[in-house]
Amino acid sequence: MEYVKENGRAYSAVVWTSLGAAGVFEALTVLATQDNTVRAASPWQDDPYDVVVSLAQFAVPMLALVIALRLLAWRAPGGSDRVRQTVRAAGAMVTLVGLTVVSEWAAVFIRTPASSSGTWASVLIGGLVVNSVLTFVAAVSLRRCRRRRPSAGGPRNDWLGDAVFLCRQIPVLRRRFGPDEVVWVRRRAMTVFLTLSSLAAAAVTGAQAIGERWTDPLLIAWFLIVAATSNLAFCVISNAVAGFIARPPRTRPRRIAEAAAVAGCVAVSVATAFRDALWPLFGTGSLTSVPALAVLTLGAGLATSLVTAALLLACFPHGSSGPRRRFGAAAAHLRRPGTHR
Repeated sequence: MEYVKENGRAYSAVVWTSLGAAGVFEALTVLATQDNTVRAASPWQDDPYDVVVSLAQFAVPMLALVIALRLLAWRAPGGSDRVRQTVRAAGAMVTLVGLTVVSEWAAVFIRTPASSSGTWASVLIGGLVVNSVLTFVAAVSLRRCRRRRPSAGGPRNDWLGDAVFLCRQIPVLRRRFGPDEVVWVRRRAMTVFLTLSSLAAAAVTGAQAIGERWTDPLLIAWFLIVAATSNLAFCVISNAVAGFIARPPRTRPRRIAEAAAVAGCVAVSVATAFRDALWPLFGTGSLTSVPALAVLTLGAGLATSLVTAALLLACFPHGSSGPRRRFGAAAAHLRRPGTHR
């Protein structure tokens, strides 16, 4: 604990460096995607690059927001857990930015020189250089931070506990959030993730439909499903990395079902990104029909989920308790509501 207190400023400085890099990335990404003139000159305006950029455009600010909010509870009890989890969340955010930057560089090199020429294209490529440098600096800083951070056992304090701790400092919210609410959310984390993913997907779909003047109900429904599955995969994977909500042990069928569902969600996004390359394997001509698009992308997700479930059932026969043992150190803490006193 003393080690964490003495080096708290160093850890927070690294986190703020990551947030700064994410802020610059988000500003340039919004410019490249929301302004029609700039977007027309963007080397990464088409898929599969646009799918990666679109995912990062919404995921990066969400991670940045929760990281910045957690810094408000930086000195609350549970410092070692908070440092470890916040650094992991910042690492996930920088990794997502880095993958997007790599995708954008691939678009620059693969596209013809003529398509990447012009004033705005030069501005975007210049911004890409800035993003690359800032992302590299943030990644190196996080790497050094992770090497010297204190080790700990299972998660005792999570982001949800910090959120309740902060709410209890506000008189109006003090009686609305307590141990019972924390236990409810932890036991129903997947429901919470699904609800948040669906609400965010509905907002994005509505904006997209209005902006693009969509009138086809099937196209709108397909986009809603793709956005929701992408958000759900992001929520579950980022929670596994950063520990936003420390979940209690689940039954074997539930763990397999959740893993298969997440794999299917990822497959839907991948199939959407590479739909033009995948379509010749299953159909003829160009992929211009919305029903065909839905069958290709959602079918890929369903098939991936089924295959993943079958593989997990075969690789982890009934009675395997490996994952439960790894979580055992944290189970006792999760059963005790109220991580802050």
